[in-house]
Amino acid sequence: MRILLAEDDTLLGEGLRAGLQQLGFQVDWVHDGIAAELELRANPYAACVLDLSLPLKDGLSVLTAIRGAGVTLPVLVLTARDALHDRVRGLDAGADDYVVKPVDMRELAARLRALVRRSHGQPQECLMARDVLLDPAARAVHKAGEPVLLSSREFDLLHTLMLHAGRVLSREQLEKHLYSWGQEVESNAIEVHVHRLRRKLGNALIQTVRGVGYVLMRSSSTSP
Repeated sequence: MRILLAEDDTLLGEGLRAGLQQLGFQVDWVHDGIAAELELRANPYAACVLDLSLPLKDGLSVLTAIRGAGVTLPVLVLTARDALHDRVRGLDAGADDYVVKPVDMRELAARLRALVRRSHGQPQECLMARDVLLDPAARAVHKAGEPVLLSSREFDLLHTLMLHAGRVLSREQLEKHLYSWGQEVESNAIEVHVHRLRRKLGNALIQTVRGVGYVLMRSSSTSP
């Protein structure tokens, strides 16, 4: 799951990026509001962690601008401002959640997962497709009740396809969802990961739409 972190404090930003990466997120980090707005307009992030006190353009202005431009991704405001009127302003400007610093990394990750799944119309934590169950919090996958060992990239690809079940995603779209800045992407990486997922989970789960991309069709949108 690829997210954008907009935080100008270097020490805090490094800690947040490292902590979220350890919990399975792909993190792009920007240090000012103008860069944050440009990235949010240009890339399909799953969510954004947005500080309000950003240089060049403050977080509230960024939030107002992207919502006005039709950018609908979940935004979690992370700030030292804990006054009620600050929280109200942030939520009214289009924030989906509001967390006051300091925050426990596990709570931050859980809030992000909750925002992402709700943005895709998924009320429960686990995703179900046919007989495959994916648990984002535990980063675990089961098929017919039996655990299936996936690599980190295979898990992220399956998670992305399950969140977008029924929608065809091109190779380029999947690459943008899975890889953060500076990560080398081989030309056939998505094809290789799809092949391995099919080998482990069955050929019927992920379908190829020739000349377009891949689609996952699931029989149920809720976990048992």
